[in-house]
Amino acid sequence: MLLQHGAQAVPFRLGDGYAPSVAGKQIARACHETLMRDGLAAYDAARAGCLTQAVENIIEANTLLSGLGFENCGVSAAHGVHDALTVLEPTHHFMHGEKVAFGIVCLLVLENRGPEEVEEAVHFCAAIGLPVTLADLGLTKVSDADLMQVGEAAMNPASVIHSVPVPLTAAKVAQAIRAADAIATRITGR
Repeated sequence: MLLQHGAQAVPFRLGDGYAPSVAGKQIARACHETLMRDGLAAYDAARAGCLTQAVENIIEANTLLSGLGFENCGVSAAHGVHDALTVLEPTHHFMHGEKVAFGIVCLLVLENRGPEEVEEAVHFCAAIGLPVTLADLGLTKVSDADLMQVGEAAMNPASVIHSVPVPLTAAKVAQAIRAADAIATRITGR
């Protein structure tokens, strides 16, 4: 892809990174607030076969808001970890969103977010049955070598993980996955 820089077009690679836009940040914030406010009620209503305003709000957040906010504020490491986890066979039967949920915890660890933010994400995902630990993903006996393989896959130059605003290496990704598992295990008591 080429981007226009002044009078000249320059090649752009995802790995070059990009700054979140003001609009992207606000849309991402609105998406998060909607998920936190209406997520559990929507989950319960949908499981009961009901279409409520909370369900409608979550549908809007998942399709419209996340689609608009993703371009510059997408949960880049969450998707990068999802993509990389597919190198481990036990994760193959899990759905995209399930692996991304665990990846969100990894993203928060990579960005060194505060404990309250990590706890909020872990509690929310666990409350609606999303995986937050390696065991939840069928990876009860994952080795450090396996996680290093995941870290290496995550560092593919085309991966969205490169949008994370911190320097990354395969080892940092592997260690963040292990740390995210330990943190979520402590929080959930599993």
